Amino acid sequence: MAEQRQPLITLLTDFGTTDYYVGAMKGAIISINPGVEIVDLTHQITAQDIYAGAFTLRCAYDTFPLWTIHVAVVDPGVGSARRPILVMTDRYNFIGPDNGIFSYIYQTENVNRVIHLSSTHYYRQPVSNTFHGRDIFGPCAAWLAKGIEPSKMGEEIKDYTKFTLPQPRVNGTQVQGHVVHVDRFGNCITNLTEREAPSASLSRGLRMMVNNKPIAKFATHFAGAAANELFAYFGSSGFLEIAVPKGSAQRLLEAQRGTEVMLSLVS
Repeated sequence: MAEQRQPLITLLTDFGTTDYYVGAMKGAIISINPGVEIVDLTHQITAQDIYAGAFTLRCAYDTFPLWTIHVAVVDPGVGSARRPILVMTDRYNFIGPDNGIFSYIYQTENVNRVIHLSSTHYYRQPVSNTFHGRDIFGPCAAWLAKGIEPSKMGEEIKDYTKFTLPQPRVNGTQVQGHVVHVDRFGNCITNLTEREAPSASLSRGLRMMVNNKPIAKFATHFAGAAANELFAYFGSSGFLEIAVPKGSAQRLLEAQRGTEVMLSLVS
């Protein structure tokens, strides 16, 4: 008989680590389910930046074992009418606010059910108007990890919130994409993958423009470019990224999330 794996919950928030928020959230989880393992995915999402939270979750969630429960709390609408939800897929479960933070999950995973976590029996009481991570999301994840049937936690919904994510456009040899994330190193991550921009084509001669600034170098790693040279490469998340060794591509390109990227493929 196979050994049953210890239940696992990850936490992604914009809480930071200076205040008591992360510790209190973990305390609420462990009080319900002392046997659960908790992994900090990150607590350094820029405050209230739902898009950054959604992208970060998309890049990390499937590195964890199957059936991991991912709790994502970037929640500027806490205390409002926005719903707490459980997203159930073929491989993972996700808990957080219904504010679009799971938009990439809806795109990449086969979603079976989305449940409005409306049964207050599974909340920590009393519920704060400003700290649902501790009082709703964490406790519901703890109960789910304990084996509670999700249907007992609320009703299924179909009208859940999701962003309209920018999609690449390919017109012959011309590819239009966008910067979708800028990391702490100033690397600009685009929404282009090998499907739209094959590395074999890029290796034959990169012709790329961002804010009227050319990127003419394609490499496979940072040592493949000179110091302060703009270059493109496929990063660990599978997206085409732009970087500068020992510098910031964001600063040199004056780019931000949403900046257009134009690419000409070489046949």
